[in-house]
Amino acid sequence: MSNIRRPEIAAIADWLIDGARSAVAPQQVLAVLCERLVAAGVPLWRAAVFVRTLHPEIAGRRFIWRQGEDVDISDLPYEGLQQPEYRDGVFLRVVETAAPVRRHLDAAPGTADSAVLAQLREQGATDYLASPLVFSDGTIHAATWATKQPGGFAEEDIAAIETIVTPLARVAEIRAAQRVASTLLDAYVGHHAGERILSGRIRRGDTQTIRAAIWLSDMRGFTALADRLAPAQLTELLNRYFDCQIPAILERGGEVLKFIGDGLLAIFPIGDDAGIAASCAAGLAAALEARAAIADLAVAERVRFGLGLHVGEVLYGNIGSGNRLDFTCIGPAVNLVARLEKLAGRLGRTVLGSAAFAVHSENALMPVGAFRLPGIRGTQRVFGLDDEG
Repeated sequence: MSNIRRPEIAAIADWLIDGARSAVAPQQVLAVLCERLVAAGVPLWRAAVFVRTLHPEIAGRRFIWRQGEDVDISDLPYEGLQQPEYRDGVFLRVVETAAPVRRHLDAAPGTADSAVLAQLREQGATDYLASPLVFSDGTIHAATWATKQPGGFAEEDIAAIETIVTPLARVAEIRAAQRVASTLLDAYVGHHAGERILSGRIRRGDTQTIRAAIWLSDMRGFTALADRLAPAQLTELLNRYFDCQIPAILERGGEVLKFIGDGLLAIFPIGDDAGIAASCAAGLAAALEARAAIADLAVAERVRFGLGLHVGEVLYGNIGSGNRLDFTCIGPAVNLVARLEKLAGRLGRTVLGSAAFAVHSENALMPVGAFRLPGIRGTQRVFGLDDEG
């Protein structure tokens, strides 16, 4: 006699069709789904959902539920797709065929068993079902279900799971699309700017004045390098060059706003007056780390860079044409830091800071001199690193 309570299975499907709105986070969707399936008579022990994603470094996310445990979440880098559990396992067959795959694990081990199935068998699993999650754009993702019930899943259990697979795919697609939007905005405009865009600040002129330590760096001799190097070599060099700067900025709370060819514009936002020194210290620490990393960069061409640092008010937000906008910052403070970066090149220095920045640097920046900078009113006192004097 079946233990499946069909009205409860139908209620679970309706909950998914309604968007699983009571579950805020994706892992909660899987946890609530599995707990309700168990309560409805499905003998689940383990379930997993793998959704491929659009991200420059991550191929997909995996959510694993085990009875009595919190849902485990992990990101799979693109290199992970070459691991045996994905290349030779059930997942790939499901993706290629768009058809469910079932494996009875209480039988004798087969020679074609994947590492995942072998591990589940060792842990006491008796049956395993992989279901395709077909999104509306035709891409195929996967959900897997395992039990420790003697004899494996009954046919009624399989039918109950199949009832919820299609609505689960719709929920997974919606949640994945939301995450893709967030991660792509993080990758292309930065985390804080991405949050503002997703919150609805998308109209031209949606700007605010903020205070920040401002970073503008540039590679020296880039034009000559571009003439000498093949495009692929130049791209590789640029990527490695930016790898020397961006982690140092992000790890200290900075926000990378824009790449301008070989140039990089970033800010370290200031929350209140007490935060000015902290933002300037973060910017200077990132500058020192970047300088050291670029000096140690093992490439055929010697790479040099210059950096201007300033602190002040910037206009931060959407600027551009009606249907083509850029989320960036502008203002006199940005103009000044750009002039400092150019001056660093003329003086043969790596890092130059304004007087407004240097006053918060705890004597790490020493006076270099007073200069008239193009487009900047008056004479500006400029400060640099003592070891570059």
